[in-house]
Amino acid sequence: MKVLVVGSGGREHALAWKIAQSPLVEKVFCAPGNPGTLGLGENVPVADSDLKALADFAAGAEIGLTLVGPELPLTLGIVDEFEKRGLRIFGPTKKAAELEGSKIFAKQFMERHRIPTARFKVAESAPQALRILKSGEFFFPLVVKADGLAAGKGAIVCPGYRKAEEAVDLIMTKRQFGDAGKRIVIEEFLNGKEVSFIVISDGAKIQPLVTTMDHKAVYDGDRGPNTGGMGAISPSPFITPQLFSEVVSTIVFPTINRMREEGRKYTGVLYVGLMLTEEGPKVLEYNCRFGDPETQVQMLRLESDLVDVLLNALEGNVLKTEMRWKEKASACVVLASGGYPLAYEKGKPITGLKEVSAIPGIVVFHAGTKYENGEYFTNGGRVLNVCASAKTLGEALENIYSAISAISFDGMHFRRDIGTMK
Repeated sequence: MKVLVVGSGGREHALAWKIAQSPLVEKVFCAPGNPGTLGLGENVPVADSDLKALADFAAGAEIGLTLVGPELPLTLGIVDEFEKRGLRIFGPTKKAAELEGSKIFAKQFMERHRIPTARFKVAESAPQALRILKSGEFFFPLVVKADGLAAGKGAIVCPGYRKAEEAVDLIMTKRQFGDAGKRIVIEEFLNGKEVSFIVISDGAKIQPLVTTMDHKAVYDGDRGPNTGGMGAISPSPFITPQLFSEVVSTIVFPTINRMREEGRKYTGVLYVGLMLTEEGPKVLEYNCRFGDPETQVQMLRLESDLVDVLLNALEGNVLKTEMRWKEKASACVVLASGGYPLAYEKGKPITGLKEVSAIPGIVVFHAGTKYENGEYFTNGGRVLNVCASAKTLGEALENIYSAISAISFDGMHFRRDIGTMK
């Protein structure tokens, strides 16, 4: 079977890496892919947002399965386009992907079905948002969120009114996130431990993936603005078997079941971002795809054939084969460009990749790189994902940080406290 992976980041490199190990797969294509995926198959120069061109390629190349990495093509309706042509693709339809595509839809969905989440209000304009902020309905700190997709950066924590006013101006007036800022959500700030809970769904049944914990803030100690993710570990130290069962029964299954009842059958990966509060787990956000960088640590631990699992899910029986996981810990540290997640420069030469690739147990997934004339250069905010698995989390992280010391590019930034428990 030929498999097409749509996307160009570290998540897609990790998925292609795992898919290439499947005995069911004869060749892997990545569209558009990155320099890391070149070593696993063939890159296709088609943007992940060009749905027609992707479907044309899949039909012409006789692709047996397409797996979508990023959220944008899903929210644009890539699954609908492929299914219309009789092409096999794994992911939620456009209607189902609205869980991620609109924060307002997701919050109102949870409110309708009593799925635990933070209290919120919707603002359709900047003046309305300021009235809500001044009303006293929410105490500070609070969170201001762009309604649409913002690459993981559209949620702004506001310790006081001035910061909230700035957030409204940034999102709704200056439109830093484009049309995603036409409407916003203002919601209460939740205290607790943040965890990622990810499952594969066939529309009725689920196959949970191993637990992970993401680190979103750009600086050590969870300081600074949110990013797409600066690192991850697996398993999460905060999810007990009892809590695992509670999340499945009170959040995951109600989400899958209510979506189906609303005519939005959810087949694909459902990512639930949770805050473990004193009142119990509450949903921060839904994502309609594999996490990034959570996928990187999960793929390192996955023993089962990922392609087999996805095909079972598409056939309506995701539980046909049990997913097997290595009894190890895994970790990922993101190397980012200086200035990320705000303005940053591209085109910085990267050194040390050859040396690091020779270190046993270290896997480097490319995220924002470019390869020209035999050299690698930076080409994005998140540049490289340095990953490892080991018997203990401490050992995995020690190996990763040792490997990072061999990599260099101008302005390179990374968190030095990934995996630290607070």
